[in-house]
Amino acid sequence: MRKLSEILQENTAHNPDEQYVLHAIRCSPFVQRLLTGDEALLPELMAQMHQAWTADAMRYWLDQQDIHDDISLKRALRKLRQRVILRLIVRDLNGLADLNEVIKVVSALAEVTLQHALHHLTPWLEAIYGIPMGEESGLRQEFIVVGMGKLGGHELNVSSDIDLIFAFEEDGETSGTKSVSNMDFFTRLAKRLIAAIDEITEDGFVFRVDMRLRPYGSEGPLACSFAMLEEYYQNQGREWERYAWIKGRVVAGQDQGLSDLLRPFVFRKYLDFGAFASMRDLKVQIQRDVNRRDMHDNIKLGRGGIREVEFIAQVFQLIRGGRDSSLQIKPTLSVLNLLQEKSLLPGTTVSELREAYIFLRNLEHRLQYMEDTQTQDIPQNAEGRARIALGMGFENWEEFHAALEQYRAKVQHHFDEVFTDPQETQSAEKSQDTNVAGLWQGLVTGQDAHDLMAKLGYAEPEDTLRKVMSFHGSPRYKQLPELSRQRFDALMPMAMSQAAQEPHPDVVLMRVADLLDSICRRASYLALLAEYPAALTLVIRIVGASPWLAQYLSQHPILLDELLDTRNLYAAPDFAAMHADLERRILDLHGDVERQMDEMRHFKHAAVFRFAAKDVAGELSLETLSDYLSALADIILDVTIKAIWQTLRNRHRELPLFAVIGYGKLGGKELGYASDLDIIFLYDDEVPEAGEVYAKLGQRINTWLSSMTSAGTLYETDMQLRPDGASGLLVSSVQAFRTYQQEKAWVWEHQALTRARFSAGSQQIGEVFEQIRQDVLAQPREVHKLRAEVTEMREKMHGVHPNHGDLFDLKHDRGGIVDVEFIVQYLVLAHAETYPELTRNLGNIALLEMLGQLGLVNMSHAQRAAQAYRDYRRRQHAIRLQGENKARVPLQEVSEDVEAVRALWQEVFVA
Repeated sequence: MRKLSEILQENTAHNPDEQYVLHAIRCSPFVQRLLTGDEALLPELMAQMHQAWTADAMRYWLDQQDIHDDISLKRALRKLRQRVILRLIVRDLNGLADLNEVIKVVSALAEVTLQHALHHLTPWLEAIYGIPMGEESGLRQEFIVVGMGKLGGHELNVSSDIDLIFAFEEDGETSGTKSVSNMDFFTRLAKRLIAAIDEITEDGFVFRVDMRLRPYGSEGPLACSFAMLEEYYQNQGREWERYAWIKGRVVAGQDQGLSDLLRPFVFRKYLDFGAFASMRDLKVQIQRDVNRRDMHDNIKLGRGGIREVEFIAQVFQLIRGGRDSSLQIKPTLSVLNLLQEKSLLPGTTVSELREAYIFLRNLEHRLQYMEDTQTQDIPQNAEGRARIALGMGFENWEEFHAALEQYRAKVQHHFDEVFTDPQETQSAEKSQDTNVAGLWQGLVTGQDAHDLMAKLGYAEPEDTLRKVMSFHGSPRYKQLPELSRQRFDALMPMAMSQAAQEPHPDVVLMRVADLLDSICRRASYLALLAEYPAALTLVIRIVGASPWLAQYLSQHPILLDELLDTRNLYAAPDFAAMHADLERRILDLHGDVERQMDEMRHFKHAAVFRFAAKDVAGELSLETLSDYLSALADIILDVTIKAIWQTLRNRHRELPLFAVIGYGKLGGKELGYASDLDIIFLYDDEVPEAGEVYAKLGQRINTWLSSMTSAGTLYETDMQLRPDGASGLLVSSVQAFRTYQQEKAWVWEHQALTRARFSAGSQQIGEVFEQIRQDVLAQPREVHKLRAEVTEMREKMHGVHPNHGDLFDLKHDRGGIVDVEFIVQYLVLAHAETYPELTRNLGNIALLEMLGQLGLVNMSHAQRAAQAYRDYRRRQHAIRLQGENKARVPLQEVSEDVEAVRALWQEVFVA
């Protein structure tokens, strides 16, 4: 093998690998210094150039070294670093390695060297002072090294600082004769570890160590107990420390619960939209520093730089990471990909950010390759610029610089889109907003105030203003933290201006004010509306359309998040994807039943809210909405079965042979927003203990659905349609259900069966149930006896729901919804033996059409009754959206519908 001097003297290469070395030297004087300083490095490099370094290879190399004191330890670590960095630079500059290899290898180098140093330093120190012991547990205490920043994210640069925090679990003291406190012991260990890694010797350094991210910064102790860390971050932790801890992870020693201890500080349980303002402030501070130090050519901190890409990724982690643990990952590129998957950032945005980030990180490395210095500044001299252009694969500096500026412009554009202060973008309506703000602040009073309210469009300006100002004077408002009050003061004038544009502005403003008042103690929701003024506009439109939705939002303000992406809000639901998403969320929370129950409630509320937004926008027919709500219930029931089954200690198979059967509105796919679930449970399992096991499963499901948690309830359930009603078993075997339906069931139970269907669980049981259902419905019946029993049951129901008022009850009065249902049920039971197609669960409207086509009733009567039924349900739904419990209207409004239903009733039961 030729010597380096020969290659350099000729400035030519005899083989491709020598060409690779020459190219690296042209780009990096540091590479030449390394190879010149140690003749052993070149042959090693040539032999292993096409092989990437691994952590195991690094450990193996260190294990071969003779390490017996601090000096030999430092030398071995630095010699390893020379070899790793040299091969990495040559591979990267010649396209043999990509960015992923570079950052992973350098991060592995940091971890291996820290771990190896501790492996030697700990016993050397314990030989002097003894083993550190916990004063409460009496157990040996271990030193924990937390890697922050790029080390924590597996993203280290080749010449990067490593940001470290040192911790140990318990206070106490060491066990030796020369005993010291654990704090003293670990502080001494920390100092020697820092020296082993950071100190510059004749062999250079391993990594520069930065300890300023620890509690209290440079003034704080080098090593902290868990108790000290918890106290500090709970009481004094600042927003920028949350940002820093996103990437924090243990890189040496055992975690021992440290991550779990600090996770609530970093990731809030709620959606933390205040993170936008915090990150915006942090960026302003960085920009001031850039301006002060004239660092505009710094590709990390300057405009459109690496830090801006990181901020974009991490603000979404801060906002949503507490609710969605999948966002608690470390690497920036992985976070960006996840944001695209979750539709939190558009694909084009992520693609441009990803390309820019890779370009800038590659450039950052080439800047550092030149002299092994931690720099992100573009060189000002011609020689440096030529090396960078060559290293980045460009013909000349001008071509390279043009590409750089394009990437930085794209990053800055996307950063501004994410972080621009919404208050600065609303200058168009500034003058009117200023006047309305004066109203809210009490600066415009008396007749001037009433005139302004009238000018805005309020029908009752004096009364409405008085009600609004009562919020301003309330103790709740006055006790708000300063930042929350500022946000409330910004939102209320906007609400006053926008509510005035709605059809009933006085009513709408009160609903919006009630909503803002109910959420004002939750700073994050005020922050959400302040950051996204368009969301406030949508809130006003939605609560204006429905007081029920206004109340729903007040009860579940987390739903405000659904308003941020109108593409998702108004998109047709993908129920298969929703099912998979809910299963994943519940699986991620395995072992934490309380959080699983809350997560399922959040999922349901969000889905219902999305449907409602489409509904009030006029984009959903009632039938489609009912289909959506029924499909949602099926998903929730199915995932509930699976989640609870995994928690049963005495389960005897991987998947339960168990099914939920839906009756009533669920069975007929006619669910409304607040409908109960009429359900029964079936199983088909021959093991002796099956009945007991599935009874427990059924009880848990019922509790899971109906329990009130901090996130509300899922559904009220009604189990009275099970065999033998309230006195019967909660869960029935398929055979017992078949026997009951064929031999013991009442006619009204067979009526209910016409609207029953398999909803969730074992598809096999669902198929058996459907066969039983069809067999029972198609049984031969004596028509006169059936007619008498059905009309008798209808009279009983009418007596249970008397109406003594002047309004017509759409559901219970004669000629209403229940009459239509009884007509259809009777006709199915009477004729299914002859016409088995009537057993299909098609819904009342489709069955009426079929009954007319079969000639079993007058087609005109059937069609008019079907239209009446459709109209009743539409009216019932609209009334419920207005917050009314009873769906009653003036008789004259529905007289034609009532006449149509009564005519069909007369034909079927009287004629």
